[in-house]
Order: sequence, then structure tokens, then C-alpha cells
Amino acid sequence: MPRAEKNARSRGVSLCQRGDHLAIFARWSRFGSERDFYRYAETNLRCAFPTLPSRPQFNRLLRSHTELIEDFFLHLAALLQARKCPYEALDTSAMPTRDCKRRGHGWMAGEADIGWSNSLGWYEGFSLLTAVDSTGVITGFCFGSASTSDQHLAETFFAVRAWPNRRLISVGSKCWGPYIADKGFEGAENHRRWLKCYGADLIHPPKRNSRKRSWSKRLRRWVASIRQIVESVYDKLFNTFGLWGERPHELGGLRAPLAARVALHNFCIWLNDQLGRPRLAFDSVW
Repeated sequence: MPRAEKNARSRGVSLCQRGDHLAIFARWSRFGSERDFYRYAETNLRCAFPTLPSRPQFNRLLRSHTELIEDFFLHLAALLQARKCPYEALDTSAMPTRDCKRRGHGWMAGEADIGWSNSLGWYEGFSLLTAVDSTGVITGFCFGSASTSDQHLAETFFAVRAWPNRRLISVGSKCWGPYIADKGFEGAENHRRWLKCYGADLIHPPKRNSRKRSWSKRLRRWVASIRQIVESVYDKLFNTFGLWGERPHELGGLRAPLAARVALHNFCIWLNDQLGRPRLAFDSVW
């Protein structure tokens, strides 16, 4: 075997064993960019990671170990006993990757497209679907192009949870209780099919002008308070961990950093548990 290939493989093993920690730490908001993190790593972490590869190779190795990072976030969810929660909150959020007003097709033509968000308006990128337990632990996630409807994302999410696929482990395990969602997941036919085919029971408030059923204001507020945890989790992912600023050039360059941010989110909850602090008190972790 050529010497250069041996060196590359040894560096890959090093990253697999310990470098995934670097990939997760790099998502902390103190770093303005991947280049900023790598400068910090070269200056302060070289003694702990003597085989730290060059920045382009580090990024390539990070993308090649995406499933390892996803395994880690699921392991943390298991440690945090997320499956003991009687329900999971389910919601989608806009994940922009490019200014939708820019000319040209961009780097991810055919994968990212234009979608609508109530908070952003029209945007170009993806739609992120996340399942969260009552304390903020992320139990699974998936994403599709921005124009993908909530119902189509949920269909894939429930199907893969019911029939696991090793290439799509990020969705996590099947929830033993109901999913609490908003009216974006409405559709009686969808609900019947999801329950029958995937064992996924969905609860969401009806439209306010619905004639078939109506909820009291008190019940609507109670369900909204349950779903508030998802908004808190998205705030951590997009603002605390900088997902808003992610501008990938290809799909692997989005999937790996996203998985690292989800893993960092669950790790911070685990660390706060060890230190006796509130689970979502991330500002005091570092």
C-alpha cells in the first residue's frame, strides 16, 4: 500500500475514533465559520489531536462519518431516556441555504428549491422536520426540499421509523405515544393511513373554522404549550449553534453539520443533567 494512502487511512481512523468530537464542538456559536474553528483547533487542540488533517481533508472525513455522528446523537437520546416520554412534539422549520433573490441556480440545484415560511417568507433551501420529547431531547429528524409539504415529510419520517433503513438512521426510533403537531399536518385520510401503516397516532388542533370538530380555547392553549418545546429546540439549532448561517455546496455538506448540531444539542442536555442544571440552559455550558 502506498505511504500516502496509509497516512490517509490512519488519519481517517483517528477522526472516526476521536475527531467526531471535534466535528460536534465546531458547531458551537463561538466559532464564526469552519475556518475560524480550524484556526482554533490548530492553535489550541493540536496536542490532543496530533494527527489533525488539513482543513479540506477534515471536512471530507467529517462528511464520510455522518452516520457515526447520527449514531452518537441517537445514543445520547437513549441515555437521556427520551423514549419514556408519553408523547413527542413534531414540527417543521425552514432551513435556508441561499438567498432566494440571487440569480442563477446555485450550488444545490435540483436538491434545494423555493419554499414559504411564516417567519422568513419565501426562501431557498430545505424544510427540516424534528421530533422532540417533552424536555427538549431531539429523538429524530429528516429534511427535504423547501417546497415539500409537512404531510410528505411526515409520511417519510413515519415510514422509516416503522421500517428502519440503515442509511436513514437520523429519524430515530418509533414513538410509543402520540405525536403532537400543528395544523400543517392535518388530513383525516393521512392520519388514518399513518396510524394503520406505521402505528403513528397524530394529534393536532383543527382549523378554527372547522365545522366537523372544534376545540375550546383552553384546550388549544394547552396543546400549544406542549408544542412550545419544539420552538425552543429550533432556537438552539438555528441561533445558538448557527444553523441559519450554513451555506453548503452539496448535500453531504449539509447533512453532516446538521447531524453534528443535533448531537451537540443532545450532548449539552446530557451535560446539564450531570451538573444539575436545567436541561436547556446551554449558555452556561461553556
